[in-house]
Amino acid sequence: MSATGAVHHRPPVPTWLVTGARAGLREAAIAAHLPRDGASVIILEGLSDGGSALCFDPADGPYPYENIPQVLRIAPGCLHCSGNLILRVTLNRVLRRPPARLYLSLASAEHLEQLRSWLSEAPYGDLLELQVLIAA
Repeated sequence: MSATGAVHHRPPVPTWLVTGARAGLREAAIAAHLPRDGASVIILEGLSDGGSALCFDPADGPYPYENIPQVLRIAPGCLHCSGNLILRVTLNRVLRRPPARLYLSLASAEHLEQLRSWLSEAPYGDLLELQVLIAA
C-alpha cells in the first residue's frame, strides 16, 4: 500500500521451471530461451557442471542481450522437501523489484508438480505466472 492507502498491483512475472539431467543442459536451454529485451532473473539450484552458457563476460565483446540477466545460485537439494525456505527467501528478494522474466532451474524434477502447486498458492500465485515447462 502506498502512503495514500492505494494498493499497487503489479502484473505477475512470467516464470519458467527448467528441468534436465545436467546443469549445463538446463543453463543452455535457459540461454536459448532468453529474449533480447527486458531484465531476467535466473535462479539455479546447485553448482554448474562447467562452461555455463549463462556466463556473460565483457571481455568477450558486446553482450548478447540488452539487459544482462541476473544469475543467482542456491544450494542443491529438493526445493519441495527442504520446506522451500531457501527458495522462499530468494524469491522474496527477487520479487521486491520484479524482473520481466524469471527462470527456476531445478536439479531434480522428482517433486516438480508439488513445487508448481506451491508456487501457484498465495502469495506466489498472484506474483508469478507459471509458463510451460522447459525440459533440457
